Amino acid sequence: MARHSRKRAGLQDRTVLTTTPPRGGRFAPLSDLDRDRIVEAAFAILGRTGMAQCPTGLISRATAAGAVLRTDGRLCFPRPLVERSIGRAARSVALPGFVENHGITVGGGYVHIGTGGAAVEVLDAASMTFRAARLRDLYDMMAIVGRSENIHYGVRPLVARDMPSPLAMDINTTFACLKACPKPIGVSFDSAAHLEPVVSLLDLALGQEGAFRKQPFCFGVIVHAVSPLRYAQEGVEIMLQAIAAGMPLQICTAGQAGATSPVTLAGALAQGLAETLAGLMIVDLIRPGFPCIFAFMPFISDLRTGAMTGGSGETAVANAAAAQLLLHLGLPSTVSAGMTDAKTSDAQAGYEKGYTVALAAQAGADMINLAVGMLGSIMAASPEALVIDNDMCGAILRSVRGVEVGAASIDLEQIERVATGPGHYLGEAQTLALMKSEYVYPRLANRQGISDWREAGARTIWDAARDRVAELTAEMPTHLPVAREVEIRDRFEILLGKAAGQ
Repeated sequence: MARHSRKRAGLQDRTVLTTTPPRGGRFAPLSDLDRDRIVEAAFAILGRTGMAQCPTGLISRATAAGAVLRTDGRLCFPRPLVERSIGRAARSVALPGFVENHGITVGGGYVHIGTGGAAVEVLDAASMTFRAARLRDLYDMMAIVGRSENIHYGVRPLVARDMPSPLAMDINTTFACLKACPKPIGVSFDSAAHLEPVVSLLDLALGQEGAFRKQPFCFGVIVHAVSPLRYAQEGVEIMLQAIAAGMPLQICTAGQAGATSPVTLAGALAQGLAETLAGLMIVDLIRPGFPCIFAFMPFISDLRTGAMTGGSGETAVANAAAAQLLLHLGLPSTVSAGMTDAKTSDAQAGYEKGYTVALAAQAGADMINLAVGMLGSIMAASPEALVIDNDMCGAILRSVRGVEVGAASIDLEQIERVATGPGHYLGEAQTLALMKSEYVYPRLANRQGISDWREAGARTIWDAARDRVAELTAEMPTHLPVAREVEIRDRFEILLGKAAGQ
């Protein structure tokens, strides 16, 4: 379970969650029979069709462990071998924050919500036009993540397009994320060769060589499979380097139904689960039980155009089903939701984000990537959308908690006293004691009466979001000690703050 605390100093510390994350799993889009049929099909796919393009250096280790190499080069994994790997896999993954008590523990259906993706554009809130994403945009969005009470971790939400090289991208992305956000962060890598300098930077941030291995607050987000049923060789190499460095993994597969996975949702889930378990097989070959989170993210195509649709009802139910499948197998899970196809935070964005995130949470997804701040089928990001989505996620997490019935929940004597006395519960001690724990109150959503709202200026939620973004980005995060930042800047070419607009 997550461990959260509230410190007195600093805006980022005043908004940290202090409660245990709710446990999902009550919603099950698949019946037990259908769930088992999909699991059986995934085992059959791995045993019969297997995976293509396994890196040569791993094939001999895999066959020595019991895998079968077909004459066409495909590597197949018999069911007993896969079941053994599932049995040895980590059931939960502890992700400390840079500030350790901002950490989370992933697994068991305890729901955590975060960012993610690789948006290449940012919506400018003043002009309502899109522009290329910059490093400063990444920093600002991650600072908002660090200060948002309903967002538990931050995976890089956008690609800084003002970076001069892939190495500069990986170094500066990591630095911007850790400087902005005290919570667990996740980053991607262009090359396995970039792991070593990034881990050196993380060590410097923590104050000494080897510190990151003891406090691995940054996890590697790695695409290990290319649908249909091929290993991403560079991704596997990055996995191996991350394991060697002690960096927790979030390994991803994202087949697109009707394009790179079967058109039926059941078929897409079976293939996607097989690809997910194929990633487990690599981890198990290298270091059984290594902390690994399985990002099983079935994407959906609009078959009229072939374009990915992130906000469809099919996306919602498929990702909820993916969470259900991994929860059944006891594997820490990540799914995707909140990937609205809307281009602004309008009614379409609201309903698409609402039902996709809610279904994933109710199904017991341990992590929900891409859940907040995204627009345009994850091609664009918006800090204003991020703070609006934080409001939404507070309500969704409250719904996952459900109705809590305890010994003091139903007080018959109180009901008798109020019913025969004042006729309302507003002044009751129980009401005053529980009003902040039984209920969640939105920060941005407006609950005024219409006349009061008009008198207050008839402000929209977008107006409130712009003010909230300005508030959250006005104060610089302070969790990275100045001396350590100076040392990092001396060692690496850090571009944040060096040029206009950064």
